[in-house]
Amino acid sequence: MAAPDHLFSLRNNFYLGAYQAAINNSDLPNLSPDDAVERDCLVYRSYIALGSYQLVINEIDNSAATPLQAVKLLAMYLSGPANKEPIISSLKEWLADSAIGNNAILRLIAGTIFMHEEDYNEALKHTNAGGTMELHALNIQIFLKMHRSDYAEKQLRYMQQIDEDHTLTQLANAWLNLAVGGSKIQEAYLIFQDFSEKYPMTSLILNGKAVCCMHMGNFDEAETLLLEALNKDAKDPETLANLVVCSLHLGKPSSRYLSQLTLTHPDHILVKRASSAEENFERAVQSVA
Repeated sequence: MAAPDHLFSLRNNFYLGAYQAAINNSDLPNLSPDDAVERDCLVYRSYIALGSYQLVINEIDNSAATPLQAVKLLAMYLSGPANKEPIISSLKEWLADSAIGNNAILRLIAGTIFMHEEDYNEALKHTNAGGTMELHALNIQIFLKMHRSDYAEKQLRYMQQIDEDHTLTQLANAWLNLAVGGSKIQEAYLIFQDFSEKYPMTSLILNGKAVCCMHMGNFDEAETLLLEALNKDAKDPETLANLVVCSLHLGKPSSRYLSQLTLTHPDHILVKRASSAEENFERAVQSVA
């Protein structure tokens, strides 16, 4: 008989974006040393997801285990542009070290950082071998960023063979369905609907349902879902970005949402595209002035 999975609820909260719940319910007794390290990684990654980078940097000291050092590196990377070059240099050194380079959390953090850098080939060097459900799910995200839904589908089939009902398998299935589009959108919606019936509603679940609604042309329902998500987290970048798109389709003002997104997440792809479009427009105006 398999041993009980003491971290199941904690992992699930993290995967579905219930970051504060993950932190609040992390005081688990009788964990093995390995489980305790994984628990701490999930808690600190939850703080990172909530933007509390400095807390993570301050609390993880140099004597901590490799997975925690990797999480600290992610917090440092995300805390500001000035840190990026030395952090990527350190990351590459660690990955080249035969003693720690194959650590699953280190490879996961490497994949995450290189995906942020849009260096997808470098990310896949470290994630493609898999080994954990999170690494397989990250592979799918990377393949979808590369517009390779065929590779993403192969990876999903592999996850389904391991555990079809796993939260990450279901999430990855929804991501792939959204990327493929067409009749698959309804399937993605049903996955997010199933999550919303089983678990407390989070911004991640609400945004998933809202994006499906927008693909299906149901912008009023999407707006309702996104406003509910905004009530849960007024700074969530995906909520703000989706509200910009949704408002434009509904013929409603979107500038406030875009301003909020620009202030809190200036590197977001929607902000960059809006800025680029503005610059192109200014150049066009000047050329005919």
